Amino acid sequence: MNSLEGKVALVTGAASKRGMGHAVAVRLAREGVDVVVLDKYAAPRSIWPGDEGWGGLDTVVDEIRSLGREALAVVADVSSGKAVDEAVAKALKKFGKIDILVHCGGIRGSMTTPIVELTEEEWRAILDVNLTGSFLISKAVAGTMIPDGEGKKIVLFGSMAATKGYAGSAGYCASKHGTLGLARTLAAELAQYKINVNIINPGGFNTNLRDEAIIKRAGAQGISVSEAIEQEAKKQGPGPGIPLGRLGEPEEIADLVLFLVSDQSKYITGEAILIGGGIT
Repeated sequence: MNSLEGKVALVTGAASKRGMGHAVAVRLAREGVDVVVLDKYAAPRSIWPGDEGWGGLDTVVDEIRSLGREALAVVADVSSGKAVDEAVAKALKKFGKIDILVHCGGIRGSMTTPIVELTEEEWRAILDVNLTGSFLISKAVAGTMIPDGEGKKIVLFGSMAATKGYAGSAGYCASKHGTLGLARTLAAELAQYKINVNIINPGGFNTNLRDEAIIKRAGAQGISVSEAIEQEAKKQGPGPGIPLGRLGEPEEIADLVLFLVSDQSKYITGEAILIGGGIT
């Protein structure tokens, strides 16, 4: 997809080794894109064996540069409007434009807490990052795109939880339902500028987003984190509801993103695209 040569992308949630943002950033660089990689933490910890010493954003920058493209690492909290504006300003200072926004950053929060037990603090933390963060980064980047919008692309991330409710995950489901509405509204508003906006709803994927839940399960069962990881690994085979019989890999998300930010998708906007191994 050589139409991407020389374009500039801002990819959030890019610091985790097993994250979708990392995979997306590297995939775009392979197609000739210069990439700004952003995350709240420069080098998030991974609980998985073999990930010790992961360098986070700096390592991702090195990977991008090894592919012959330029990169910039930015540490910023997307739930802060001031931090987002400063991050976008750094990207513009470095590259002069942003052609592509891929907003992968987000948090999972509790997966097993009933609404009647969910604290206001937990609720607000999830909504602040997932929904308000999507609003703030979209607003800031879209404002830079409008003057020369044709061919520019925004991809936001929802979830299967954007389409149905999951008991114990009220905050996450509400945040992703909201992000779906935000993406569709943004697509309607930016269509006049020929800017495409779409949202990806992943099913089960093999990423670091599951780390917190694994740690909590280890504590609840009184076992070590390594034992909980072994339990998780045994779940990687054919599971209920996934016809293809496995979790997805971040690189498979990156392939879908590549299509959505290329010229091949210029007549697609306002769509919610589920990628889940045939789960529905």
